[in-house]
Amino acid sequence: MKTILSSAALAASLALAGAAQAAAPLRISLTADIRSTEPGVNRDSNSDAVVLHIVEGLVAYGEDAEVRPLLAQSVDISPDGTTYTFTLRDGIRFHNGAPLTSADVLWSWQRDTAPATGWRCASEFDGRGAVKVLSVQAPDPRTVVYRLERPSSLFLATLARTDCGGTGIVHRDSVKPDGAWDKPIGTGPFMLAEWKRGEYIRLARYAGYANRDGKPDGYTGSKRPLVDEARFVIVPDDSTAKAALQRGDIDIIEDLSNSDVPVLRQDPNVRVAYAPVMSMTALLMQTRDPLLADPRLRQALAHAIDYAQLAAAVTEGLAQPNNSIVPLVSSYHGAAQRQGWQYDPALAARLAREAGYKGQELTILTTKRYPQSYNSAVIVQAMLQAAGFNARLSVLEWAAQLDRYNAGNYQLMTFPYSARLDAALNYEMVTGDKARQPRKVWDNPEAARLIEAASAETDHGKRQAIFDQLHRLFLADVPSIPLYNGLDIGAFRSDIKGYRPWAVKKPRAWEVERSGS
Repeated sequence: MKTILSSAALAASLALAGAAQAAAPLRISLTADIRSTEPGVNRDSNSDAVVLHIVEGLVAYGEDAEVRPLLAQSVDISPDGTTYTFTLRDGIRFHNGAPLTSADVLWSWQRDTAPATGWRCASEFDGRGAVKVLSVQAPDPRTVVYRLERPSSLFLATLARTDCGGTGIVHRDSVKPDGAWDKPIGTGPFMLAEWKRGEYIRLARYAGYANRDGKPDGYTGSKRPLVDEARFVIVPDDSTAKAALQRGDIDIIEDLSNSDVPVLRQDPNVRVAYAPVMSMTALLMQTRDPLLADPRLRQALAHAIDYAQLAAAVTEGLAQPNNSIVPLVSSYHGAAQRQGWQYDPALAARLAREAGYKGQELTILTTKRYPQSYNSAVIVQAMLQAAGFNARLSVLEWAAQLDRYNAGNYQLMTFPYSARLDAALNYEMVTGDKARQPRKVWDNPEAARLIEAASAETDHGKRQAIFDQLHRLFLADVPSIPLYNGLDIGAFRSDIKGYRPWAVKKPRAWEVERSGS
């Protein structure tokens, strides 16, 4: 059962935490304590956020969620797409002063993939997932070679995944003599200093950090630690966190709700910033429903929605509409993906007549668990009714809606999809054989073939052409209607410089400082 601290107790805790050092730490709120400090093991989103300040992998996500080198200086891919050669950067040292070599990469990989470790992503690389790694070798101190069973454009993206701990490289002194986990000794800009369970996690600046330089770029690029201490403070209650921010007891709230933005923008001591992320809210259509089996009726519904008005209303004017499965922030969101269904009530009415629609009831399932998804359903219902459709809303508990989603038991449903960090994975999450996976909305063999091709192809231009083709096919089939992508909304004190929300929706303490510090 979650323990909720009282406002008074939290204020006292924050005051003590802030007084721990003469130089005030950079204080970032977390909704709950982390589960562990081991990359990709016994983890959750908060654990990932903290650990990725301490450890780094060969590659990482950039600001646009494209994968770029981090500990690697370069990545060379063989012509057949099955051999990846990583050349390590010079001058990188672990927090204990030991130099990074390919032997450390190999040791970390072997430990990660050992069954006893319980690494979340072991199954992603042994053939059960999208990739099968046949061997990993370290032919010299600066070179690591991965050999795959077959080409996969998802290999690097999977190495970089935050829930995999970025496949972080740790020094072998991170484990105890018996092999049990002790604490992370990584190469990141911050070192673990203290974990006071239930209260805070204190990270200290790593003075020996080997920065990539250049501009900040997601989890790679410039990552200078500009404060002596970053402190992640556990604040389970949203209202308490906002009050602490306004008092100055917290410096940064990473994940703010849309409805909080207008209020905090009125506070002269608080700044609000936001960035689009890879999550998606969509209106799902059951193509096996007797009415919705006719693509003309699905097209009619698609043309009955004013997407710009809907996105603005649901997100306090912050988000832009997006009718593509490919998120706005993706490097694969181009000219083709900007084409969507135009709001045209007259066309909607004509298509409905051609489909034989005569006022039959259409039920939209939704839940109040996710306010944006619920508000989207309310607005979609009103727009469909205005266009002449007999649309009814049915509000379910989240568990009940999820059961109906997994069983494919609905006509229409507003649904929040979590982020996928590759366009092929975005399409995969909605595409498949409904007989075997009823939750899938797009049962199209040609789409499945194209997704498989995109998952194997490593050339960006060729992948773009595949995603463009998928988008045009999706617009024609209308198995669902993507409405908009989510936002990472951050609020921070006005004296904080350099903090930026981004596509992966995780707080970053590097490149952040106080004015005048």
